[in-house]
Amino acid sequence: MSRKYSLLIALSALTLSLSVAQAKDIRVGVIYDQTGAFAGAGSVNAAIGTQIAIDMINERGGIEGRRIVPINADAQSKADVAINVAERLLNEEKVDLVMGVYSSAQCVPMASKVDNAKKFMWANVCISSAVFKNRNLKYVFRAQVHSDQYGQTSCDFLKAISQENFGVPADKLRVAIIHEDGPYGSGTAAANHSACTKAGMNIVHEEGYSISATDLSSMVSKLRRARPDVILHTGYAPDIGLFLRQAKEQGLKWKALIGHGAGYANPDRLRELQGKDAEYIMDVDPAVAQILNPSTLAPGLGEVISEVEKRFKAKTGASYTEANVWMGFNQSWILFTDVLPRAIKKYGGVDPESLRKAALDTDIPIGGTVQGYGVKFAPPGDPMAGQNLRSSPVVIQYTPDGSKVLWPKEIATAKPVIPLPSDISFAR
Repeated sequence: MSRKYSLLIALSALTLSLSVAQAKDIRVGVIYDQTGAFAGAGSVNAAIGTQIAIDMINERGGIEGRRIVPINADAQSKADVAINVAERLLNEEKVDLVMGVYSSAQCVPMASKVDNAKKFMWANVCISSAVFKNRNLKYVFRAQVHSDQYGQTSCDFLKAISQENFGVPADKLRVAIIHEDGPYGSGTAAANHSACTKAGMNIVHEEGYSISATDLSSMVSKLRRARPDVILHTGYAPDIGLFLRQAKEQGLKWKALIGHGAGYANPDRLRELQGKDAEYIMDVDPAVAQILNPSTLAPGLGEVISEVEKRFKAKTGASYTEANVWMGFNQSWILFTDVLPRAIKKYGGVDPESLRKAALDTDIPIGGTVQGYGVKFAPPGDPMAGQNLRSSPVVIQYTPDGSKVLWPKEIATAKPVIPLPSDISFAR
């Protein structure tokens, strides 16, 4: 009996020990598109960036001694699937929070659902301003740049360089705005329209189209008649590829093309689609970390950037760590190194209320993240409550000599190549 009793005590102690160890894990529901149209557009790369952050934190001992355990889910590039997996992760898997989300079409309804349930959501990649605008969300936060900033930045850039590069003042510049018609594209295009109109530019054509469109030749024909100097395009990878292919087939010409994230974030993919003609395309996005000057960032971030590059190349073989990787990594790193430690130490845990309070305390200065911007979230009652007020994008140009920062001028690494060189098929 004594030996039996001792065995029972030992088994009970082991069970209790395992239970305590499991309780220390921070269970994170990670939602990205591993299949469907968004997967190759950048969602898979964002997921890799997020996993790199998880691995690096766990190798350092976790967060306050607690390991991060990701519960990964595939949103399949469908909004209804994304919402269903978020509910499953929160209600069945009992994760402490959900994070990730590539598409704004998924992010807008998911944020509302999670917030209404008083659960915590951390948005990594989706950019639509509509996620937060006038919704007063309490438990959803995003350090990422938002679509109003994308649209504003491209127009600010054009206004500043119009005379020097196009040979005309901004009010003589001919601009076309085209976009996929979901929350991401429509939000960015609306910001383009507002900012470029305010700058006095001549908007010669505006058009939205479905992400599932199989023919954009009618839009291309309209653009040929409109003869824009600049095309501002917001889209994902499949529609960008379709547009560029049909533009070349129909002989559409321009002096500059500026994309806004998503499919334009990956120059390697653009070169696969267009070869040499992908050179000198520009992209508005949060900074690609490896082309920033590490001396302008907080101590230690240069080493972090190098480690991410090394791991991404080992994982994919890619020599260029594109913007979606950094979005997935950076937002995760901010959560893991700033918000979660404070939630545990100051507020006692990782429940939604503790996470909310910890996020509202975040105060990272400019230069304090690997993408260069700082972090301070808009408080309750603000029209953009939950959005990072210090986020900011840059304008990047893809050149044969690598990716160059063109704007803002304070951190520019090159001058813009505008108009396009004559050996590019789209040059006018």
